Amino acid sequence: MAQMAYRDALNQALREEMARDPRVFLMGEEVGLYEGAYKVSKGLLQEFGPKRVIDTPIAEAGFTGVGIGAAMVGLRPVIEMMTFNFAILALDQIVNHAAKISYMSGGQYRVPIVIRGPGGAAFQLAAQHSQSMESYFCHVPGLKVVMPATPADAKGLLKSAIRDDGPVIFIESEVLYGFRGEVDEEEHLIPLGVAEVKRPGEDVTIVAWSKTLHLALEAAEALEQEGVSCEVVDPRTLRPLDKETILNSVRKTNRVVVLEEGARFSGVGAELASLISEEVFDLLDAPVYRVPGIDVPMPYARNLERAKIPTKERVIEAVHHVLYRQ
Repeated sequence: MAQMAYRDALNQALREEMARDPRVFLMGEEVGLYEGAYKVSKGLLQEFGPKRVIDTPIAEAGFTGVGIGAAMVGLRPVIEMMTFNFAILALDQIVNHAAKISYMSGGQYRVPIVIRGPGGAAFQLAAQHSQSMESYFCHVPGLKVVMPATPADAKGLLKSAIRDDGPVIFIESEVLYGFRGEVDEEEHLIPLGVAEVKRPGEDVTIVAWSKTLHLALEAAEALEQEGVSCEVVDPRTLRPLDKETILNSVRKTNRVVVLEEGARFSGVGAELASLISEEVFDLLDAPVYRVPGIDVPMPYARNLERAKIPTKERVIEAVHHVLYRQ
């Protein structure tokens, strides 16, 4: 095991998969000469050359479409969005083509493509560059949606996504690119659709993903000082969702807080709350409580940005709420 940053774990995954399979290539804005806006593709152009690390114009719909066509004829493209907010420009290609071609061709074509890049809020990027878009893609049959929170998960899940035979939306976090953790430098694969209990507990289940996982762990640490034992579950893959790991945790704790950065209305948290209510309602000792982002566009001002997104204090308050400790 080695300590490495989240961005370096992604870089290692890309390098290993490109070395293992000559069909894998990387394409996107500034991925080559500039080595990536966040240095995820550092060194790849020098190692694999310009036919496999391809700088594109600022034309998301165009290069995403090229990637889909390449996937249909047997290649395995990794398309980098400089920020997932720019994926809005490629939604027709992603939703109407990548997600549906296998179904509409009766399985004659597969689309093994990974569309990856940072999503969600960072630091004062304002409304157009801070959107949490996972619920957009989770709503589309035919897409898989992955959101790793640690360097180890980033590496293991990206390698599995590249090997998957269908389209995978792989949303990273700009805030986490410098986050360090232990990563297996040998072959390290994490199956898509498998959640992980990041912290065992007895009193309350907190479900969180991407950078909100770390917020959940901070809150759980603080609550332990009050005698409250929180179990923290990271879905890692939002679609397909590992229902049983989440439900088994709820069966143990009987109380749930769902934490997400995205807006409350029609968010992934709403789907999780519905699932838990449908499957284990009789075991709940309190209603499922959600801690989402506030339903407003992201402000630019730092104090307002903080008010918009979940905080450790809001998570602690939510746990108190489901424990009837208010």
